[in-house]
Amino acid sequence: GKWKNKERVLIFSSRGINFRTRHLMQDLRTLMPHSKADTKMDRKDKLFVINEVCEMKNCNKCIFFEAKKKQDLYMWLSNTPQGPSAKFLVQNIHTLAELKMTGNCLRGSRPLLSFDPTFDKEPHYALLKELFIQIFSTPQYHPKSQPFVDHVFTFTITDKRIWFRNYQIIEEDASLVEIGPRFVLNLIKIFQGSFGGPTLYENPYYQSPNMHRRLIRLSMAAKFREKHQVKEVQKIKKTESKVLIKEDPTEAVFETPAEEKPVEIQHVKPESKAIVKDKRKPRKIQRKKQKKFFRTE
Repeated sequence: GKWKNKERVLIFSSRGINFRTRHLMQDLRTLMPHSKADTKMDRKDKLFVINEVCEMKNCNKCIFFEAKKKQDLYMWLSNTPQGPSAKFLVQNIHTLAELKMTGNCLRGSRPLLSFDPTFDKEPHYALLKELFIQIFSTPQYHPKSQPFVDHVFTFTITDKRIWFRNYQIIEEDASLVEIGPRFVLNLIKIFQGSFGGPTLYENPYYQSPNMHRRLIRLSMAAKFREKHQVKEVQKIKKTESKVLIKEDPTEAVFETPAEEKPVEIQHVKPESKAIVKDKRKPRKIQRKKQKKFFRTE
């Protein structure tokens, strides 16, 4: 057949990513034969420069990983240069080498894309579904692809997030075994243009990682403050003067005074007791000596 759908995806990242992000990016490149790689982009460069990079690489789709504070990872999915584009927060990343799954698919084979029914119910999810189809599906008769369909990319919506999984089809009865990688996409915004432009949709349930860390710190500070206040209250209670309770007249009702015994004064010195010597002692010593003598013999 003739290769007509010439979709090419540029997969690269900004500087400052950690090893897990680098491995995830490499896994996506191996799973997508229609992808291309590029050098890392400098942090000072603006995002709209990526459109020019895609044009130079002859790519019309882009997956860009943006790292911030060396701990937060953001993923951009864009249709260059017209748009639209979507920005996600990537969470719970597990790579191919890290998971050690039993599944294994042919390199370069075309995947099936499985979507949650929720993607057809809301308009912003429908737009994302079309973007995922154009980016992750391998074009038919691509020179680097294999004419086999032996694995499935699943996109499931749970807890207002998109969960990505990769499964291998091992038998004809469609039994699945997970291969990896796996990650969770938390949608932030959908833009009309490529890497910018008017905002089409903003996720009201999104909470930034900075805000999440701030809430954790505030909860810990509140616990510490509560403990400190309890200690101060205990100190104040100890320093307060104790209130004297009046004597109760009925307290000594059942107390009976003890009988006074007459004091006897002894004027004569008591006689000393006679010391009685133990007559058996020398015999015991003699027996012990005899026993030792017999033992030595």
